[in-house]
Amino acid sequence: MKKFFILFAIFLFVFGQLKAQKTDTLSITLDNVKYPYPVKYFPINTEGQDIKMAYMDVAPTSNANGKTAILFHGKNFGGYYWTNVIKALTNIGYRVIVPDQIGFGKSSKAFIHYSFHQMATWNKRLLDTLGVQKTVVLGHSMGGMLATRFALMYPERTEKLLLENPIGLEDYKTFIPYITTAQQYQTELKTTAESVRKHYQGSYFTYWKPEYEYLVSIAGGVTNSADYPRWAKVAALTYTMIYEQPVVYEFQNLKVPTVLFIGKEDKTIVGKSLLTPDQQALHGQYKFLGKQTAAKIIGAKIIEFDACGHIPHIEIPTEFLVALTGSL
Repeated sequence: MKKFFILFAIFLFVFGQLKAQKTDTLSITLDNVKYPYPVKYFPINTEGQDIKMAYMDVAPTSNANGKTAILFHGKNFGGYYWTNVIKALTNIGYRVIVPDQIGFGKSSKAFIHYSFHQMATWNKRLLDTLGVQKTVVLGHSMGGMLATRFALMYPERTEKLLLENPIGLEDYKTFIPYITTAQQYQTELKTTAESVRKHYQGSYFTYWKPEYEYLVSIAGGVTNSADYPRWAKVAALTYTMIYEQPVVYEFQNLKVPTVLFIGKEDKTIVGKSLLTPDQQALHGQYKFLGKQTAAKIIGAKIIEFDACGHIPHIEIPTEFLVALTGSL
């Protein structure tokens, strides 16, 4: 009888663990993550592979002004975190298109050569298919690098460039030690929900709030998937893309109206863990980088936010949305 109770206790523990894992586990294409608006898919063929790019295409809710905005997410995110921005823009008459870039969110996790040039081309083709000739381009974090590349490649299609705490304001390869994609892959494999939370708390926000937990549940949830190694490999490939494809030397070539929105407490550095604390203190200082970048772009404006980190549209939504809509 004692043996039976021991076995039964073990069964309950294992069942509990499996149930918890099932609850916390997300597919690497976020099939079980509900986006705020219907998701469609744009087919792409590249490097002999048929892949698909997820996107939301949201109509204005009132007073349509005939204008469009496209939103480019950051590296650790997808279209799901743009909800309040979509609502604000559709409320003032904009059609809003929100892609998950290839390798992110609900889009294909393809083993390909990742390139900001290629991503910009795919987004331009998406706009062509949707009949959009000109658009406001808003890019956050890595999306800021992509938005900059898009505006450089397609200035005639860019009505205005809006950069929300973009990364790439420095050339990381000039001070971050080089590691191979394979080495970065091993680092990505060690990601857990707790390591994601620690990173977000320490790097993205000045003060952690419970409402930010959904970001952790998504980024951490995929780590429990049996397919997570594929996600990790793509994350490593896009890390290499950021490291090897700087835009910092080309800001002076932008020929479109540009506004930077900068949370001054942001200290984001791609590859930060590879630096000593003393080295970290020399870089990622957005209170300086924002102004330096704005000075490089002809006619650029900068709007700075005190007591705000890497994601103004989430940390200080009211202030950000007032500044954003005012800039349009």
